[in-house]
Amino acid sequence: MGAVGNDRTNPGERAPFALAWGSLLDAARQLPYQDFTAPSGCAGWKVQDLLCHLVIDAQDILITLATPTDDEPTHNAATYWEITHTLPSGQDPLDALTVRLAAAYEDPDLLKHHLDDVGSAAGRAAQLVPPDLRISTQGEVLTAADYLDAYVLEATLHHLDLTAHIGGVDGPPASTLAESRKQFERIVDATFPVSMSDTAVLTVGTGRRPATAVEIAELGPVGDRLPYVLG
Repeated sequence: MGAVGNDRTNPGERAPFALAWGSLLDAARQLPYQDFTAPSGCAGWKVQDLLCHLVIDAQDILITLATPTDDEPTHNAATYWEITHTLPSGQDPLDALTVRLAAAYEDPDLLKHHLDDVGSAAGRAAQLVPPDLRISTQGEVLTAADYLDAYVLEATLHHLDLTAHIGGVDGPPASTLAESRKQFERIVDATFPVSMSDTAVLTVGTGRRPATAVEIAELGPVGDRLPYVLG
């Protein structure tokens, strides 16, 4: 089993990516098999579909960290993201492929093992990579540090997706939620009310759930620009 999710270091002493990614893998390990067919926080995806997507995410981390370049960085952790205001329908061809791949596992143990295996490898690679290494992904160049910082938000949002409709599984750590909120507000260039929790900002802000009447009143003009869909 991977070492990243089993790191016994004081969570406050772990790097943001290690904490966010390791906590997400731990949550996946806690999942009872009956929850695999529960809905996730991603439109059109069950929990098992999201787990399959996380396998692909882990592969992407490994590929990216192993793709160095001498080119100058074109993006940082904030500008890495593209913003739209249209919610995904779940009908995108890649989304549909993920659903088919997830179903192909048949045995939940196989999917859990694959995610733990490749996910832990991605975590170890992140610990070993020099922070200032320039890496290439999707035609853009970032430092490894900026790329991993961007993935803190990705991991946290998917951790919230994973636990959106099930109980008994740990959610993201408070420090990870706080860091992700800061990142999100910087990316979208908006400040959300301090009265809203970090989880509320991340889920309402990205359109994962509608704002309540109270939240709409709190949001004021910021609410007119929702959702901020990150891609």
